Amino acid sequence: MARVFNFSAGPAVLPEPVLRQAAAEMLDWHGSGMSVMEMSHRGKEFIEIHAQAEADLRELMNIPKNYKVLFLQGGASAQFAVVPMNLLRGKTQADYINTGEWSKKAISEAKKYCRVNVAASSEAASFSHVPKQAQWQLDPDAAYVHITSNETIGGVEFHWVPDTGNVPLVADMSSHILSRPMDVSRYGLIYGGAQKNIGPAGVTIVIVRDDLLGQALPITPTVFNYKTQAENDSMSNTPATYGIYVAGLVFQWLKQLGGLAKMEQINRAKAGLLYDYLDQTEFYHSPVAKDDRSLMNIPFTLRNADLDKAFLKETEAAGLTQLKGHRSVGGMRASIYNAMPIEGVQALVQFMREFERRNG
Repeated sequence: MARVFNFSAGPAVLPEPVLRQAAAEMLDWHGSGMSVMEMSHRGKEFIEIHAQAEADLRELMNIPKNYKVLFLQGGASAQFAVVPMNLLRGKTQADYINTGEWSKKAISEAKKYCRVNVAASSEAASFSHVPKQAQWQLDPDAAYVHITSNETIGGVEFHWVPDTGNVPLVADMSSHILSRPMDVSRYGLIYGGAQKNIGPAGVTIVIVRDDLLGQALPITPTVFNYKTQAENDSMSNTPATYGIYVAGLVFQWLKQLGGLAKMEQINRAKAGLLYDYLDQTEFYHSPVAKDDRSLMNIPFTLRNADLDKAFLKETEAAGLTQLKGHRSVGGMRASIYNAMPIEGVQALVQFMREFERRNG
């Protein structure tokens, strides 16, 4: 069976060269006589895999030496609780910027551990944009400022880095990490689930500045204490070994491609194809403000919602899968992560043109 163009928001498409290498090494990793799934996380083979993955991620993102890189579990949703548990550091309030459904989930979870100041929100505008920083009402005594720098559901992306002064900036980058260069030094902590641009579901990346370690709440579980995990190379408990291995292959693929600057060029070209078409047709509609449109997740609607079912049925038959929008917002959504080839976006736009011709 031929592979489809998979527009799923996550778990999402992976690079074919990575899948082929993982398949080739499934039974025997580098002459070890073992699959990576069978290895002890304490054995020299996996320690080598883990160390290489971290080194490659550091190189790709130009992560400064005073930041720890952790490969954890529980997904970004676990970090909604883990962040305040680790970063309150004696304070009682944190600032959150509400730009979509994942921001709302992070806010709801954080309220279990501290007072949350929603310093800005675009909810009244159906989460169609990122509030300008001039509108934010930040508290200089907050423990940290939290943003969701790309909203997977609503397709809103920060294309700028907020200035939070001496207050650490925390970003959930789950759905656009590694899509373009990021200045890690502007953030106190970055986190993200792997299942969009990094690898299979099960691994969560946390990049945290050294000075933010060591003051976790007493209730913090050991496996969620950043300092403990940093001191144990993310192996305070058994890590998601196979997921880390595949993530490492993705990091190597990105390096071979030319790094994140090259990846950004490709992503902008892909997103441009779809946005350019959406902007010149009245048959479809993009709900997101142009300045804040995501390069990774592109929601759109049909002017005539009665055609939604037919659109989705026909795209599926054409090998363009997982285009149904999130249940909370409806419509359609094309997630075009790093591993989506430009041919997939070209095929989608071609289909949309033809569907408009027949139904417009």
